[in-house]
Amino acid sequence: MSTDNTQIELKEIMERAGGYSPLCFAFIRDGLAHTVEMVHGNREDETLLELGLSEESRHVSGHELCIGLKEYAIERYGLMAKSVLNKWGIHYTLDFGKIIFAMVDAGLMRTTDEDQLEDFDRVYEFDDVFPDPSRNSRPAHAST
Repeated sequence: MSTDNTQIELKEIMERAGGYSPLCFAFIRDGLAHTVEMVHGNREDETLLELGLSEESRHVSGHELCIGLKEYAIERYGLMAKSVLNKWGIHYTLDFGKIIFAMVDAGLMRTTDEDQLEDFDRVYEFDDVFPDPSRNSRPAHAST
């Protein structure tokens, strides 16, 4: 598949999901990998191999994924995390779920039978978890 076809396909997938930017695909994919590593440890970890843990046992819940995506966004974009996500059309944790399930429908990701879109609903409010660069951290100037 050529790059142009991939870009068109991603655009269609994100449009069906709710009008999100195709740019969020790489963020979600990389954020999922970050979350899996955060929850289950490094894929290369010998202990995981010794315990016989398979890829299926590296599943993360919708709640865990929302937490991991928050941390990954802050790590990657810092104070601009919320602005970047908002620019892509992502304003709520439910948006993460809509994108994930659109990717599942397109065959780009897998879920378990227990996973539901509702698992992503109201995990946190963006205003509460993402730093606001417009907030002035200095105390207000006291008038004399």
